[in-house]
Amino acid sequence: MKNVWILNHYAQEPGGAGGTRHYQLAKNLPAHGWEASIVAASVEHQSGKQRLADTETIRLDQYSGVPFLWLRTSEYKGNGTARMRNMLEYTWQVIKPGKLSPLKKPDVIIGSSVHPFAAAAGAVLAWRHKVPFVFEVRDLWPETLIDMGRLERNSFIARSLRVLEKWLYKRAKRIVVLLPKAHEYIVPMGIDPKKIAWIPNGVDLQDFPCPADKVSGDEFTLMYFGAHGPANGLDNVLRAQQIIEQRPEMSNVRLRIIGNGPCKAELITMAEKFGLKRVSFEDPVPKREIPALAAQADAFVFNLINAPVFKYGISSNKLFDFMAGQRPVLFCCDAGNNPIEDSGAGYTVQPGNPEALADAVARLTRLPSEDRAAMGRAGRRYVEVEHGFDKLAGSLAGCLNEACESSR
Repeated sequence: MKNVWILNHYAQEPGGAGGTRHYQLAKNLPAHGWEASIVAASVEHQSGKQRLADTETIRLDQYSGVPFLWLRTSEYKGNGTARMRNMLEYTWQVIKPGKLSPLKKPDVIIGSSVHPFAAAAGAVLAWRHKVPFVFEVRDLWPETLIDMGRLERNSFIARSLRVLEKWLYKRAKRIVVLLPKAHEYIVPMGIDPKKIAWIPNGVDLQDFPCPADKVSGDEFTLMYFGAHGPANGLDNVLRAQQIIEQRPEMSNVRLRIIGNGPCKAELITMAEKFGLKRVSFEDPVPKREIPALAAQADAFVFNLINAPVFKYGISSNKLFDFMAGQRPVLFCCDAGNNPIEDSGAGYTVQPGNPEALADAVARLTRLPSEDRAAMGRAGRRYVEVEHGFDKLAGSLAGCLNEACESSR
């Protein structure tokens, strides 16, 4: 059995709130001849919780046989200098000699670009251990930051990140991308397209049992769970709810927003300013509770701002959770891929258009319950075929085997 180290600063253990991509892949990899160890920061990204005791600098935990090595980093809130310090602390801890000695010797190292410094640390470690480096591209840095308005395109920081980005692409034996059209961004940099493998996010269907069809009473529950960040554009959803609450025929529609993020306080203030009566803001729930939560919805709303970077596609954990939850989805996004349209699991809505979203909700509420149930089942079938982690782990194992072969 070969071993891979996965470096993901924000990797989430099962039971916490947030995505568990690498845990799920690691849990399914042994069936394909690989074991995985996950190296993550001690501070949980969403809650800011410190996992380590005051006396601990590292700790090795096991979750269903998957090793998680937690490296101490300082606590932070928001996206300011404290978060940047946390990123650099993690990077330094990873490359510090002897810090990862509790883990089995790797045959391959994956550096995941939740931020590029973690990926760079993976490249350094792979060189030190004389093993192949695999670069997992979750976000296109710095392109995403530029499109979100957080970086000037020709700034010194943006130019520096481009140099690092290109070095990582060239250094990697294989490049794993989550976005289906990321190759259109990467290949023009002079990168061999044969190095690129698309392995999107997914759902562990064993942990996500197929729910019963929703039997709606008088209330129609529209639900969102996930991050409350600038890219999610949840102000658009609140504006749509304002329109809905002004329509007497839609007095049964209730919006539940579950999760956390830097925009949550602002969203709550906006809801109060609008005088919304049928909106609730709720705390994030552990991943294991998501299936039961999803079963309480009549429909889900997936919303993103209209940013150019989405032309390369999306691969959102929550979207696949929505589809696995077997309910219709309103897809408010202009992206290079559209799983809802491909599967027939709901309606596509123009992003940033609250009136169109309100109209789509009205259209859903008028549908017979059996038609909504059919949409939900279509989405469930789609993720069962395309996004089960057992299948995705097989794809990752194939990519790791190719990286080893190319290094010989």
